[in-house]
Amino acid sequence: MDSKSPHQHTDDALTPGQLLKLCWAAKWLVIGITLLVTVASGAAALILPKSYKAIAILSPANNSSSGQLGGLGNLASQFGGIASLAGISVGSGDSQKAESLATLQSEALTEQYIRQNDLLPMLYKDKWDVLKSQWKDMRPGKVPTLWKANAYFKKKVRGVTTDPKSGLIVLSITYSDPHVAAKWANDLVKMTNEYLRDKAVNESERNIAYLNDEASKTNIVEVRLAIYKILENEINKMMLARGNNEYAFKVLDPAFAPERASSPDLLLWTIGGVFGGFLISGVIVFVRETRRSRI
Repeated sequence: MDSKSPHQHTDDALTPGQLLKLCWAAKWLVIGITLLVTVASGAAALILPKSYKAIAILSPANNSSSGQLGGLGNLASQFGGIASLAGISVGSGDSQKAESLATLQSEALTEQYIRQNDLLPMLYKDKWDVLKSQWKDMRPGKVPTLWKANAYFKKKVRGVTTDPKSGLIVLSITYSDPHVAAKWANDLVKMTNEYLRDKAVNESERNIAYLNDEASKTNIVEVRLAIYKILENEINKMMLARGNNEYAFKVLDPAFAPERASSPDLLLWTIGGVFGGFLISGVIVFVRETRRSRI
């Protein structure tokens, strides 16, 4: 009795072993399709627009743990009424880090940066007419807005991650121009530092003005002494902020223009093409065998 050929499986479902035998019998078809898909995937990776990821490594600065300001917490707790009236608060390192991270990713700061640097035409290049210096479609709802750009920037351009062990922060900017991506990353860190530093200076100036006013209203020696001690710490805090360019984040490794595109990845696309080509060829062989078995 003759043994069944790979094509004589009329009713039974093909097992993986039988499918492999069929693929081996049609090996030139499988090789051809796999090669074709692999070449197409590699060509697509070379042709598609490239994106570059610039990365900056940051360390959150802790401005409340310096020696000059170490006594402010005790003073604020001892003379809480005066401190609270002045709006003086002693934040922990975790709260400062959370505020810095929130500011780095804030909508207000992002929209300000996009507006100041006129980034809308760069973020929506396909919708911008370079020759006419206007949007291709000027209809309401079609023109990109700061709100839309902010959402796009958050989803597609900026990425912020924190290492739970080291506490280091990784800021990444993904864009089609590697030099622009590096510039945006460094600019956003600088802008965040300047914003929070100016905010700290302004708060200290208001606190100092209030404390001086309160000191002039009392003749009680103990109260005046307490006010002057808090005042001294506020002055030190303001001086520290003014003299520190890296007030919120210390830049451990600034962003540089990457030489290699982050996407599309030629190697990954090629490997994917190999697996995809083999899968497609396997499906074709299976369908062809199914049709033959029904004849």
